[in-house]
Amino acid sequence: MYLMICMRPDIAVAVSMLSRFASNPSPQHLQAAKCVLRYLRGTSTYSLCIGGNNVTLHGYSDADWGNNIIDRRSITGYLFCIGNAGPVTWASKRQPIVALSSTEAEYMALSFATQETIWLCSLLKELQIPEYLDKNARPTTIYEDNQSCISLAMNPIHHARTKHIDIRHDFIRNHVDKEKHLEYLPTAVMVTDSLAKPLPAPAFKYHLKNVCIKHYDNTITPMMKVSMTELPNE
Repeated sequence: MYLMICMRPDIAVAVSMLSRFASNPSPQHLQAAKCVLRYLRGTSTYSLCIGGNNVTLHGYSDADWGNNIIDRRSITGYLFCIGNAGPVTWASKRQPIVALSSTEAEYMALSFATQETIWLCSLLKELQIPEYLDKNARPTTIYEDNQSCISLAMNPIHHARTKHIDIRHDFIRNHVDKEKHLEYLPTAVMVTDSLAKPLPAPAFKYHLKNVCIKHYDNTITPMMKVSMTELPNE
């Protein structure tokens, strides 16, 4: 759980699913947990790539609609990056209620992502990042792969089928109009697809690369050894 929250978004879906059965795991769940541990051992040299001078915040929002056959609650997945570096925050969690359509599931996921954006912008402002001290700063972009969800967020007209989520509707619209910008991104390149549902190996590896989780060689070279011996004693 610690690795999933702090360092490894690539195991978020697996850990989130397994945690639901932590109080009474079956042999199948224990076997799946061992698979996660073997994966972590095989990718122990992988880590997030964080750094650079670009401090522009952008995020991705996605949802997996009703594929959980136990309670049919959809999965929310969101991820936020600063600049071209790796993610600084992410989540993969069940939605509190059952969504009646894929648009509604995506819309609820977008509401959670919007809340996270507000917190991140507040944090960057508190850290005195110049770009976030300006009241006329460029809105934060959130990428979404459901065009109906984007249309619903941008359209002030309430539809009969979405009256039951009107509070979320008003919340998102209030922030989209003022501080956030929604942009469409095809599902094939939506990095949070790996946070909303299990993926085939090729798609999983593709998204792993896109969220800047890379292999790093941890071996100490002779040049590094020389540099370390030349360090002054304090």
